[in-house]
Amino acid sequence: MAGVYVAGVGFTKIAEHWDRDLEHLMAEAAIKAVEDAGVSSVNAIYVGCALSEPLQGQMNLGALMAECAGLVGAPALRMEAAEASGAAALYAGFCDVASGRSEAVLVVGGEKLSDGLSEEVSSGMMMSGRSWYEGFMGADFYALNALLYRLYSKRYGEEGIPFFPVISHEHAEGVSHAQYPFKISLDRVLESPFIADPLRMLEVSGIGDGAAAVILVNEDLARRLSSPKARIYISSATDYVNPFDREDPLRLQSVLLAVNKVLEQARASRSEISMIELHDATSILAALCLESGGFSPPGEAGKLAMKGEFSLSGRLPCNTFGGLKARGHPFGATALYQVAEIYLQLAERAGKNQLDNPRVGLTLSLSGVGAAAFASLLKKE
Repeated sequence: MAGVYVAGVGFTKIAEHWDRDLEHLMAEAAIKAVEDAGVSSVNAIYVGCALSEPLQGQMNLGALMAECAGLVGAPALRMEAAEASGAAALYAGFCDVASGRSEAVLVVGGEKLSDGLSEEVSSGMMMSGRSWYEGFMGADFYALNALLYRLYSKRYGEEGIPFFPVISHEHAEGVSHAQYPFKISLDRVLESPFIADPLRMLEVSGIGDGAAAVILVNEDLARRLSSPKARIYISSATDYVNPFDREDPLRLQSVLLAVNKVLEQARASRSEISMIELHDATSILAALCLESGGFSPPGEAGKLAMKGEFSLSGRLPCNTFGGLKARGHPFGATALYQVAEIYLQLAERAGKNQLDNPRVGLTLSLSGVGAAAFASLLKKE
């Protein structure tokens, strides 16, 4: 397999962008990424978006993206994997370059969730499950997470789980592209109202709009470009869609398989990883990602969080720009924000959030409650 490199990134602030439509929001991120990489053209475009049909009444985002970004002529396709749609687009772009078919590709993801009412967004999220089963019963994403939270608390206790949002908000403080760039206290989290008992409002990501993009290039072009480069590897795995159909609902087998695969591709070990961008759409998912991925013993992630293990100065910094909870979670763009933020760390462009000499970064992106997982690993070279 030929080497694939991230050569440039671009993104917008995550907010409620009433002044722009979805295609122009994504075009802004795409143009920034093209300029950042210093490329004049790309061989293909891959687009990630989850809910453009129900929220914007829009299909054919590939062609729209090519037009808006000034890249008409390039083949352009949209990929979908629910909330991990951006990761699916990245996977396709990676395979395109790795196969030798393309020298450079643009991968862009975007979502405008504020165009719908919160009930419409919640209904859209339910489509990542089995709609005739969970959807018929009204068991939405938050209800399923709450059931996992209850099971986790019964088995291990919930100590430290509500601390994950505190960490994310601490890291997001002052971050210009973050949706919620401020600190929150543990008491504030615990005092917030329940979304679905025991899951509280400040333990879940919010609704917002955003777009992010990366340029992937082959090794020959990477040598010719002056921008910083990071080699990237990506893998994916699936599990039963409903977590309660699995052997152990608290073990995200898709995460374990995806992490093992990407480490094998990169010939790396867990001990080499400098940082992780977690899929913390809820606090309990943050803990389950760490435990299922082999970065924490079962039942210990929350306790390690409270000890500072996952802070910027900790053993394994997580969500260094705020993660889904504080940076924001515009579904189709989220995985690309994660990759862009790891790239900024490796290129030493992370500003006040810069880690000390990071070498390897990992991202985890999930669809549904771990129905599919994508793991991307970036290496500084």
